[in-house]
Amino acid sequence: MSNTSRSPRFSAPLPMLLAALLTVAAVCGGDAAARVFPFGPRHRAVNDLANQFVPFHAHLWDLLRGRADGGLLLDWRAGWGTSFLPDYGTYLSSPFAPLVALFPRGDIEYAVYAVTVLKTAVAAAAMTFLLRRIGPGAWWWAAVLGASYALCGWSLAEGTYNPMWLDGLIAFPLLCLVGEWVREGRRPLLGPLVVAVCWAANFYTACMATLGAALVLLVRLAATDSFRWRTVGRAVLTTALGTGLAAPVLVPVLLGSRHAHPGLVREFDPAPATDVLARLLPVTYSFATPAAFVCTAVLLLVATLLFRRDLPGRQRWLWAGLCAAVTASVQWGPTHLLWHAFATPNGSPYRQTFVLSGVLVLAAWTGLTHGPPDRRSLLGGAAVVLALTAGALPSPFVTGWALLLAGVGLAAVTGALLLPGRGRYGVLAALLVTGTLLGQSAATTAYADRERAARLDDYPPWGVEHARRAAALAAADGWPAYRTDPGLPRVAGNDPLLLGGQGGAYYSSHTPAVLTQTLTALGGGWTSRGRNLLSLDNPVTDALFGVGARWRDGAVARTGAYLPLVTVRPPGPAPVYGPSPFRNQELLLGARVYGAPHAGACPVGTEVFLWAPDATGPTRLGDRETRLLGGGPRRRAALTSLGVQRVPGLRPVLPGPGGELGCLDHERLRAAVAALRARAATSVRVTSVGIRADLPPGTTGTAVVAAPRIAGWTCEGGPAASYAGLLAVPVSDASSVSCSFRPPGLRAGLATGALAALLLVGVARSAGRASGRGWVARAVGRVSGPGRVARSAGRASGRGWVARAVGRVSGPGPASPSGSRRPPHGPSG
Repeated sequence: MSNTSRSPRFSAPLPMLLAALLTVAAVCGGDAAARVFPFGPRHRAVNDLANQFVPFHAHLWDLLRGRADGGLLLDWRAGWGTSFLPDYGTYLSSPFAPLVALFPRGDIEYAVYAVTVLKTAVAAAAMTFLLRRIGPGAWWWAAVLGASYALCGWSLAEGTYNPMWLDGLIAFPLLCLVGEWVREGRRPLLGPLVVAVCWAANFYTACMATLGAALVLLVRLAATDSFRWRTVGRAVLTTALGTGLAAPVLVPVLLGSRHAHPGLVREFDPAPATDVLARLLPVTYSFATPAAFVCTAVLLLVATLLFRRDLPGRQRWLWAGLCAAVTASVQWGPTHLLWHAFATPNGSPYRQTFVLSGVLVLAAWTGLTHGPPDRRSLLGGAAVVLALTAGALPSPFVTGWALLLAGVGLAAVTGALLLPGRGRYGVLAALLVTGTLLGQSAATTAYADRERAARLDDYPPWGVEHARRAAALAAADGWPAYRTDPGLPRVAGNDPLLLGGQGGAYYSSHTPAVLTQTLTALGGGWTSRGRNLLSLDNPVTDALFGVGARWRDGAVARTGAYLPLVTVRPPGPAPVYGPSPFRNQELLLGARVYGAPHAGACPVGTEVFLWAPDATGPTRLGDRETRLLGGGPRRRAALTSLGVQRVPGLRPVLPGPGGELGCLDHERLRAAVAALRARAATSVRVTSVGIRADLPPGTTGTAVVAAPRIAGWTCEGGPAASYAGLLAVPVSDASSVSCSFRPPGLRAGLATGALAALLLVGVARSAGRASGRGWVARAVGRVSGPGRVARSAGRASGRGWVARAVGRVSGPGPASPSGSRRPPHGPSG
């Protein structure tokens, strides 16, 4: 197969565009074949995509359109008031995320899908550019391999419903490109900026991508006899400056994780070798094994490396060794922890698999830069691929379609590599390889779509009922005079962000521990081991947290007596919670409102509440049935109303032994609320960074804000106090109180970012002085194409600046991977 391009116009844009189009065609074609949203009736609202990512993007839409309650630092909608910057840095800091604002609010699921497909296409284009940059080869092969990377099994099975992870898919080739600049001593300013964008977009996968890019750089240095510790030092400095620039986002995210409720901790259990081999094939799916599928063309080209005598031995063995080492590292406990920043994932344990796919693609391209493999190498490589497939046969994940598509793909790619690389045969070869990629990737996409829906929890997609509910909540909104809770039944884990209103429901990796503890003490329910908090429909907590309206039984209902956001409690120590949510609510309210049942039955006229956090099943009071879903440590059922006691002596039917009954007297509750309201704030103003309230003149005691006392609050110039888990400040003869919020780590992050920016300017100036050119021109390099820098280079070489510039953009580049001068016909991208 020819390694040349027919024309310099193929040097950069066309391969990248083709790779992106192939990626979009495969993803959308697979979704259409599976009849999955937006191409069919099957929805894709599964797992955290529905619970977290779509609602967070909906909230970003509201922020960008000026319709949110809160701002970038503080969110007043979810969790009764939580820090938003850590969530932003975890889920929404991608440069692509703001694109959702271009769609209507009701089409937020379309918007997230479009951004997901766009990210995958950009990953393909970025890898294609990198391949063309590191070595010569046929332009269409670069496009196919770039698309193969973006269409790897990890992308199709994991990244598609974790859209923020796809920024890591883009980051890996970009960081490898930064490694090339470091190796050549070029672009000292642009390199750290690229690192900063990658780390700010999604620090979690950027950590994995950085580790992978470092391994690639070491292999590139060792394979070309250019290993220098000075180069390694430049790489470390570039990475440090880049991550320092991203510190204003990274540090608050890190500290937000430290203050979060602890999630599930699992010991790493390596997958069986047969299952790992099976996941190299198309049309396989599993949640707990590495989704390592790449197009059969990639596997075949990598397998041929061991048999190619035309490749330098060091290069051949280094790349083959890197592929083997990365594969082994995903199965070994210590390196598993290293890939995941020393935190074992609580689900989907092989999140670093995209790096393995990228390394395989780079190894495949390395072989092609020296021309197509000969017949002997092809036979050896095909035998290796067949042996790997045979090793996967005992795995239960192997399907008939997997074997068929793998076999047909192997035959098609082998035939394409045996054909002459010119004329109609070259076109036929390109069609065979491209068809293999599209067929295998689309089929894998469709299979993953159906398996995800069958195996993961799913949620109803946005529809007419959701729109009606959101409109009703907006019509009833009275914030900040009172909260409007989205209520039950829930749509997703972050209904306040998705539907509107201001509620206690909240689900994030940064769910504050104090919020979970407070909600649990008051009788709240949750899933995901305390990180997915549910709305608590209870008259006492509604009064305490100022919920004046909530969604209930298909409509917005007024809750009755409620308190303003700021109340004043008498001087004295804060209450200490005990084991009973009934007593805890009364401690926070300052009055007794629950009575105990007599002989298992509540007095007539009281509302019966059941506290059975570990119970699962139906419970009834007369004709009214309520279903509980509890059971630790994963779930906890909320304090639940069984209805008003209307028949004397009627006892509820419980789902099992245990549990506690409470009989709520609404007259007592109204009297308690009236007493607190007499000393409460007369007016409340909330902002995106705090809250201010006017109090009755001469107020003394403890001002309590109906919001969790999370880290970052200061009141009246000092650290905020806590009143049974709520934000509080002691006051003495005061007429007002104000509190402000700054996420922990923001100041340190800004200082670190500013220091990194100063150091970067210093590095760029030093590079400029060392070269005798303007520091900006030296730092940016040839980003702007054949301009003044290229003209200077052309004059220095005795060639016209146009010829010199075109030679550097689309020509052979400085050296081939083997260290020799590239042939004049080999474009480098």
